[in-house]
Amino acid sequence: MKVIFVCTGNTCRSPLAEGLFKDKLKKLNITDIEVSSAGLAAFAGDEVSKNSVNAAKNYGVDISEHRARPLSPYELEDSLIFCLGASHYNALLPYVDKERLFILGNGISDPYGSTQEIYDRCAEEINKALDGALKAVISLGTAIVPMEEKHIADIAEIERLCFSLPWSENALRDELTNENAHFLTALTFGRVSGYIGIIEICGEADITNVAVHPDLRRFGIGKKLLDTAENEAVQRSCESITLEVRESNTAAISLYSSSGYEAVGIRKNFYEKPTENAVLMTKRINGDKI
Repeated sequence: MKVIFVCTGNTCRSPLAEGLFKDKLKKLNITDIEVSSAGLAAFAGDEVSKNSVNAAKNYGVDISEHRARPLSPYELEDSLIFCLGASHYNALLPYVDKERLFILGNGISDPYGSTQEIYDRCAEEINKALDGALKAVISLGTAIVPMEEKHIADIAEIERLCFSLPWSENALRDELTNENAHFLTALTFGRVSGYIGIIEICGEADITNVAVHPDLRRFGIGKKLLDTAENEAVQRSCESITLEVRESNTAAISLYSSSGYEAVGIRKNFYEKPTENAVLMTKRINGDKI
């Protein structure tokens, strides 16, 4: 996958976005993305703004060796392009599929010719907006596939990282031959990043677990797993889906609620280590109220 940040001259905003985005990917150990920046009216070889270099250093990122380059027409065919402003987006819109063209955040203000303080604020603005870009890139780079034997060890490790009473490799492996079990794996750039398990009996589906690697949470992987599992359950003629979630796990409860699940009861002291109630949540797949 190729990601390109585009502004006008490729000496201020887009080099900052490129450098900070590379740093975010490095921290997540994602190495399969080619990241660059370019300008719509760049003079090839121009040095990056000194103030941009200083602003990047505040994040431990060195962009001093960056040199400006114009955007190549060939890059428009298969790259994800994040524009630093609406004007860049509008200029590229006739030539790039909308699914691959984005505005970074709400557009990043241009600090050209301003003080270091303005550049520092610009870097902060970019850094915050890159979280949304990262979520989009990770979502596009995540595939949901049936769980296979080769995924078991990595899924078991995610279980150990996420739960106080994790499923063992053998327990997960047993589900591969369970005709009522439908387990899915999330692969993010080929790396196992999460999984979901569903047991189906007589048209009712029960989600046994949803787990995402702690390093890759908040990027939409859990939602993608949930949506895929639900769609497949619909195809198998299931009428409802039920799950349990720790009462204190407000993030998961929020995800399930936003996906149409409703709390229908409490299971007292359902969980151990620590002991805690479980919220029972159900969704009617046909959209009817519970």
